Amino acid sequence: MIKGKFHTLGLTLTYLFLAAFVALTMFPFLMIISISFRQGNMSLGSLIPDPVSLEHWKYVLGLTADKSYVLQWFGNSMLVASVSSVMILLLSGTGAYAFARLRFKGRGRLLTGLMILQMFPQVLSLVAIYAILNVISKYVPALGLNTHPGLMLVYLGGVAIYIWMIKGYFDTIPASIEESAMIDGATTFQTFLGILLPMSLPIFAVVFILSFISYMGEYPVASVVLTQTGSWTLAVGANSFLYDQNYQWGRFAATAVLSGIPISMMFLVCQKFLVSGLTSGGVKE
Repeated sequence: MIKGKFHTLGLTLTYLFLAAFVALTMFPFLMIISISFRQGNMSLGSLIPDPVSLEHWKYVLGLTADKSYVLQWFGNSMLVASVSSVMILLLSGTGAYAFARLRFKGRGRLLTGLMILQMFPQVLSLVAIYAILNVISKYVPALGLNTHPGLMLVYLGGVAIYIWMIKGYFDTIPASIEESAMIDGATTFQTFLGILLPMSLPIFAVVFILSFISYMGEYPVASVVLTQTGSWTLAVGANSFLYDQNYQWGRFAATAVLSGIPISMMFLVCQKFLVSGLTSGGVKE
């Protein structure tokens, strides 16, 4: 009897803790949504706006007389995040295959170098990034400052962590499967394309989602590379609503909610791949 009471009490406390944790996690998200529908630019107020106003959403969607770049910024962010994520998949996938399956001189040192590189945040190299792109602008303007290809080029420098992620997944797939295909006459590229890639879809989905989310919300590098208003990404544009003398919280909140829509859709579509890619390996012998 006493043991049953303690068990019931433990379950009750657990559920209360989880409910409080979920409420604490959801509160900032719900507050941002509330501010986007609130009249004026007040950041403080009740969770349910009174009255409900669409003035900020009309501005964000370009339905007012005021000039709005938000949808253009949204398109820029989708372009940069999508193309960068696809390029990350190509580079990290082929690089991970080389480290996981091929044996070459300096392999261990290169892997160690990649591990060390990923320990330093990209923001530490902002000055160097600006200087390099400034030089590139003189010879290849399309890849220099204030260009989306230039920003994508910088983002591709963060491929090291994804190479390690994919390599770890490749290591769980027995090499004997590919060796059997090679005995039947398949080339190294054919085994990579026809055998290893289909088995590794979950980890590729994880890498795409993580990189897409990262680039959709990335601010420091984008704010340095992109200098003109029309070329800004959504994160840079949203920050422009927070002037020192005029904090436009309503427009900022609406823009923040808009940026979360493609990320949420990506999670819903790729949820099953995300779970299996993070918790399991490829196949077992």
